[in-house]
Amino acid sequence: MNFIGIDIGSTAAKTVIFDGNKIIDCFTLPTGWNSKETSELIKNKIIETGIILDKDNAKVIATGYGRISVAFADDVVTEIKCHGLGAGHLLNENCTVIDIGGQDTKVITYKNRMVTKFLMNDKCSAGTGKFIEIMANRMGLSLGEFLELAGHGTPLNISSMCTVFAESEVIGYIGAGADRKDIAAGVIDSVVTKVSQLVNRHGVEGKCVLTGGLSQRSYVAKELSKKIGHDVCENELGRYAGALGAAIIATKL
Repeated sequence: MNFIGIDIGSTAAKTVIFDGNKIIDCFTLPTGWNSKETSELIKNKIIETGIILDKDNAKVIATGYGRISVAFADDVVTEIKCHGLGAGHLLNENCTVIDIGGQDTKVITYKNRMVTKFLMNDKCSAGTGKFIEIMANRMGLSLGEFLELAGHGTPLNISSMCTVFAESEVIGYIGAGADRKDIAAGVIDSVVTKVSQLVNRHGVEGKCVLTGGLSQRSYVAKELSKKIGHDVCENELGRYAGALGAAIIATKL
């Protein structure tokens, strides 16, 4: 039996194929503008691996922003539970999970093999990965290039809590001829500050780990560690935590 977890986020769709003990395959596709089309691409890619998608061969759980678009899923589950279970499995210990997603940011406590509490930011992308992506695009840079640039800058102050006004501040700095690396550093500092406030409100138990699209961005982990006073670790499979958690839930079906 194959256990499949699909995490369709606002930017990327992650899929994990799990055998009940370990990940046997995983892949990422861009979500694009239509989650239903993305789910069909995922379905085709799974079939290409030789897996037959029927009740005798596979159990499928979908999570994330576009989870209801996965018509072939056996069930859907919130990403909070999935990220908690997935990160806990990767670390094999109690932990505090920090998911800086495209639409929202979540802080989750995984303890004694279950999610015990969580806290989400308000409905604004100024404290999420989407804000970083928007600012990188504004400056004509890829996300990797933007983070590399930020690592060499001195943060400029970006104080607005709203994405629209924060973007206006950035545009103002660009118009004034501010150094691009200082603008980039200011954007990261702004996001990390908002995330750290959420973490501090929630509290930290066990090891802190990043999940989601920024989970392998060392600069983000380093800056967040400074803000919250705890080391924030990365994991090479951190971006797949939500999909892995979904696959783990599939083993219970």
